Amino acid sequence: MLKMNLCALALVLALVCGVGGQYYDYDAPLFMYGQLSPNCAPECNCPQSYPSAMYCDDLKLKSVPMVPPGIKYLYLRNNQIDRIDEKAFENVTDLQWLILDHNLLENSKIKGKVFSKLKQLKKLHINYNNLTESVGPLPKSLQDLQLTNNKISKLGSFEGLANLTFIHLQYNQLKEDAVSASLKGLKSLEYLDLSFNQISKLPSGLPASLLTLYLDSNKISNIPDEYFKRFTGLQYLRLSHNQLADSGVPGNSFNISSLLELDLSYNKLKSIPAVNENLENYYLEVNELEKFDVKSFCKILGPLSYSKIKHLRLDGNPLTHSSLPPDMYECLRVANEININ
Repeated sequence: MLKMNLCALALVLALVCGVGGQYYDYDAPLFMYGQLSPNCAPECNCPQSYPSAMYCDDLKLKSVPMVPPGIKYLYLRNNQIDRIDEKAFENVTDLQWLILDHNLLENSKIKGKVFSKLKQLKKLHINYNNLTESVGPLPKSLQDLQLTNNKISKLGSFEGLANLTFIHLQYNQLKEDAVSASLKGLKSLEYLDLSFNQISKLPSGLPASLLTLYLDSNKISNIPDEYFKRFTGLQYLRLSHNQLADSGVPGNSFNISSLLELDLSYNKLKSIPAVNENLENYYLEVNELEKFDVKSFCKILGPLSYSKIKHLRLDGNPLTHSSLPPDMYECLRVANEININ
């Protein structure tokens, strides 16, 4: 009896642990003793240790293969898929992950409501394709949407996507009006990456729930007064490689008590924008900074009043060590790294 139990335990552990650096679904029901493993498309790979996943990467596929019942995680990366028929996933309406990166998909060849029928879909990745607008309609279950490295200039409606938490839209052709009109009402959105687009003004109406906002490599030159005040939980903000100058940054723009990381590198700033004492990482390299004002970091100095900055980058500016005020080190007393020319 003991020997039988030990064998069963070993088999269960093997099923849970899996092999070889792939993602494994630890929450999925185990296909006990391997007897209930689903079928697999003949050209694809369905590992016995991870029977709810089907890998169809790097096969030069031009269309979605037959997907058998039981598959929850479908990988179709690095193919030549240029269309998705409306019935492509009719056998797997409980699909949870759909990964379509590096294909040739265009919006006109994604038929009907092929995605909204997937009522349990959590991740949809269509990076590196030929999309010109966001895909849809999408199921309410969706949590993670990635549409990077396309040609997207228009966003459809995301209304009703109450679970959508992560949106990746970097490396597209979006302007601020397209963003403002579409993302309102996403009350669960925590992560938004709009880097490498064509945004010249900060979009209005972004969800106040955001914790992470990336706007690197756009054309932003101005920050509206108190723009970030409504983001009461914002922790990570990146605005590097824009056109920010002192005249476009109101004095209190970045006094956000929740903010942990702020990246303003590669802009045109001549003075250091003031930040809250709680900020930990501040990137200001390659600007035009001429002076270091301690009050940008510490409004007052005292035993309990100091900046929590750990990493500060000031390299690539006309600042020198000799131009730094003596009380800088009292203000930045917990800093691990301060980079200056």
